[in-house]
Amino acid sequence: SSHEHRLNFRKSKEACLSYIQDALLRKQWKRAAEFLTCYVESLEKDYSREHIGPSEMIWRIGTEILWHHSQSSMKEFNCFMEQMKTLGVKRYLKVCLEHVFHLLCNGQIDEAYQNLSLAESWRFGEQTAVQDKEMKLIEAYRGLLDYYSWSKQKNILLEHSEDGFSDLAVEQEMHSYFRKAAVNLKEIIKIPGVWDVFVKCYVDLLEFYGDHNEARQVLNEYAYNSKFPSNPNAHVYLYQFLKRQGESKKSLISALKILHDIVPSHELMIDFNTMLQKSKKRKKRRLGLEVIFAALDYAGWKENAKAWSCLARQVKQIVISEKHLDWIKQEWDSRKDWWPAFHFSRYLAKRNWQENKSLSYEKALVAGILLGKDCKYFKYVSHQGCKAQLKRFRILKKFVNRHNPVYLRISG
Repeated sequence: SSHEHRLNFRKSKEACLSYIQDALLRKQWKRAAEFLTCYVESLEKDYSREHIGPSEMIWRIGTEILWHHSQSSMKEFNCFMEQMKTLGVKRYLKVCLEHVFHLLCNGQIDEAYQNLSLAESWRFGEQTAVQDKEMKLIEAYRGLLDYYSWSKQKNILLEHSEDGFSDLAVEQEMHSYFRKAAVNLKEIIKIPGVWDVFVKCYVDLLEFYGDHNEARQVLNEYAYNSKFPSNPNAHVYLYQFLKRQGESKKSLISALKILHDIVPSHELMIDFNTMLQKSKKRKKRRLGLEVIFAALDYAGWKENAKAWSCLARQVKQIVISEKHLDWIKQEWDSRKDWWPAFHFSRYLAKRNWQENKSLSYEKALVAGILLGKDCKYFKYVSHQGCKAQLKRFRILKKFVNRHNPVYLRISG
């Protein structure tokens, strides 16, 4: 009860937490568990009058330890989570959600669904209204599991239809899951946020039953509503839907243009470039060159043979026609100081030649045009190709030598 006793007690608790943190950082799960046990025991002996709310700390730390501890079991984890649910009503739904995630990660779908149903029926005075967002998530994840059950029944029904049989009971059960899933999924995606998995599942339900207008409306809202955070996947889903529906190239290009502005390194930039190159409009072909140059600015694209093929094809077309060389010059001016080391070193030439000759061919063509016939990358690859008596490399060498004046014009 003395001031000195309370001070020492507080210091010992802080020290214990420090030891727990150190053990967690070092991934010493057994040691962390021992210190957490000491910490919990010390709280039980805390006679100070200060308000202490350690339940969330114990929940977070305990969950992390049980997740990684070599000797922990699912039974222990379930028991721990049930105890955590009773420690504080303010965190009840959050603990329920984390418990459900753990059950799902361990393949216990039915148990997860049961826990969601119990959480959904939970009520505790004013806390119910305060935790409205958490309750929406509980309902949404239950909808997700209803979708999972619907998908399983759908596959059974499709298998039966291939054999020439129809199963009315399966079809009725499938429709029941559809109705339950659709209601909850539709509700969560009305709230501004990132709801990728929920949107994909809801759109799948709508498309299966032929409600394409509703699916389009959902995806447009998800992609273009300014209240929602910027999300590249929203535009990917819209593009994929439009493509499935056989929409015009104009619509597809419009969807990918926004994706390009957000994520210029997205894998769909290959599709975007291909569509733009096929356009009769000069403005779109110009954009296509910008798109593929921008994609190749990223390390993840350095050895993407398709991307280099797209760039090589367009650069070759421009060089042969001798039109729009200014397009290449404009793109190259901002890259000529760093692309040579990034893409066209002798080291990369050797490695690309050994690992992927098609890639080295496309890169050598681009290197030869942008850096001239004396470029290290072009010289090494063309020499190796001619040495191996590969006809396409002899033609490549002649092409670059013949159009070397283009390099002089591009380099200024």
